[in-house]
Amino acid sequence: MAQDTTAPAKSAAPVRRRRGRLLRWTGWFGAGVLALVLALLVAFQVSYWPTTLLLRYSPKLNGTATLQALEKHVPEGVDGLVDEQYRDGDPDGRLDVFWPEDAAGPLPVVVWVHGGAFVAGTKDGTSAYLKILAAHGYTTVSVEYTKAPEAHYPYQVEQMAAALEHVVANADRFHADIARIVLAGDSAGAHLAAQTALAIADDGYAAAAGLPQPLDPAQVRGVVLACGAYDLTIPDYSDGLVGRLVRDILWAYTGEKDFDTDPRLAYASIPQHVTSSLPPMFITAGNGDPLEPHSRALATALQQQGVTTDTLFFPADREPVVPHEYQFDLDDEPGQEALQRILAFLATTTTPS
Repeated sequence: MAQDTTAPAKSAAPVRRRRGRLLRWTGWFGAGVLALVLALLVAFQVSYWPTTLLLRYSPKLNGTATLQALEKHVPEGVDGLVDEQYRDGDPDGRLDVFWPEDAAGPLPVVVWVHGGAFVAGTKDGTSAYLKILAAHGYTTVSVEYTKAPEAHYPYQVEQMAAALEHVVANADRFHADIARIVLAGDSAGAHLAAQTALAIADDGYAAAAGLPQPLDPAQVRGVVLACGAYDLTIPDYSDGLVGRLVRDILWAYTGEKDFDTDPRLAYASIPQHVTSSLPPMFITAGNGDPLEPHSRALATALQQQGVTTDTLFFPADREPVVPHEYQFDLDDEPGQEALQRILAFLATTTTPS
């Protein structure tokens, strides 16, 4: 009788079990990813914190990249103070002051407010740039303020006022001529500088907006504004992710989800409230800056009011495009041009009367 040499067929059961486990794991993983995506979508709808944290830890917004790029341009011979407390009991109420180490008397003052979409950035990011300005014969002040949403508007404008009062009170120590002050800022800081200047210049606006007036208007000789956002009516808040991003930033800053319908916050839009009482202004933005329409709108409003307005804009078709915060890039021609124009504006506006 012949033997059957055919090997017994392997059972398909283990294969089916492995396939079943794989399908279950795949299903669980897919469900987990879907749950995470849905949770993020909900979080972005009900809170400004996801956007805030994304922006806060961006090197481009927290000032780290700017500081590192500018360090090599800082000249010798600049002295100063770091982390001077300007507001008692306020951990963010600090400022840095720089002046030429050979300063023999009071110098014109440039008070600069850093950017960062109101939710990011620090005064440290602008310190190198302010040392460069100081080397040209100025006392420069870099103001720290509380980032949103830890504090809401107008707290940051009130901090700006306290910083200016501190500079006035310590003029001798800071080598500061408080009769020749220029307010300045970049991005969100440009908005704070512009609104502070407007409140100082216009009693009616300051009263209606509920903002302090820390200086006499005659003390403010000019305003330098770089790449700022000035008008809450310009953005299209329904424009997908970009609109959502801008809305979250302003929601965090104002504390109001429906800020665009709050009459109190209408005073945070600068072009609609400018008057002829404002001092001369220098305004700049790059052609690749999504905030450039804000700068052009403000410049137009100022010119219509008869305010002396110096601008530095670039042709729309310029290539390569000039980006947001370009003025801090001194390795590129537009940044160098902006620096020379700012220095020329400062020299003109701070010449003793």
